[in-house]
Amino acid sequence: MNFKTTFCGVEFKNPIVTASGTFGFGEEYGEYAALEEYGGIGSKGITRQPREGNKPPRIAETPSGILNSVGLQNPGVEVFSNEIMPRLAKYDTNVIVNMSGNTIEEYCEMAEIISKTDAAMIEMNISCPNVKHGGLAFGTDPNTVYELTREVKAVSKKPLVVKLSPNVTSITDIAIAAERGGADALSLINTLLGMKIDINTRRPILANNMGGLSGPAVKPVAVRMVYQVHNAVDIPIIGMGGIMSGADVIEFMLAGASLTALGTGMFIKPDLIIEVKRDIEAYCEKYGIDTLSDIVGKVEMN
Repeated sequence: MNFKTTFCGVEFKNPIVTASGTFGFGEEYGEYAALEEYGGIGSKGITRQPREGNKPPRIAETPSGILNSVGLQNPGVEVFSNEIMPRLAKYDTNVIVNMSGNTIEEYCEMAEIISKTDAAMIEMNISCPNVKHGGLAFGTDPNTVYELTREVKAVSKKPLVVKLSPNVTSITDIAIAAERGGADALSLINTLLGMKIDINTRRPILANNMGGLSGPAVKPVAVRMVYQVHNAVDIPIIGMGGIMSGADVIEFMLAGASLTALGTGMFIKPDLIIEVKRDIEAYCEKYGIDTLSDIVGKVEMN
């Protein structure tokens, strides 16, 4: 059967990529499953300057998921572009570079630097605080999303994927704003804001008090948002949020995702990609599906 799909003009051997922040820079997982098994790999979030991240504890387990407040620990865009990206380019898979910034200028500078590498595309995390406007996250205001996307798209030589936060009033308004700004694609969802308290100390488990919830607990929210966004825009979607099996991948694709991303599930099963691909093949054989991309957005509503 045909697993291949074209996304933003880039051919992917299969529709399964890795979610930023859960896969390091890919090489760490190589001993569990070859990086070539994935259609693409998403880098951990890159910032303009190196960041040490938040103080620990930075991870807290929850029912059906985890909370994280790692704080974008990374070596900075120049070290990534000059040292890490050349190594990743040797693998037969697409590299999606995730970037985070605190000003529009930072985003634009990073897009220009990443555009000179062999990355397949850029994923722009808009869940970051806009330091010039009181620290409110870029991704919560449609006007700001439009302005940011327009400015970054103007300097990017790579397809631009805007990663949406679920912590908003209307996910479709944000999606439409990104599309108007020139986004080539969207990815969703980012983590949901959550908190866990130690009842003995009466203090939050995370040193940063709150963190992002990921894992199976968020999947129904993610599927709903992917469906809504798919029906609101005309650009393709990378769907993510709690994918643990091939059935989950199929569910996201039926909702409207052209690519899907594995994230928290790989903390439990580092070679999850192998099982997921096997499940998808069985599903396609059962229902006589020859080309997997044919099912995108084909959910039949009641």
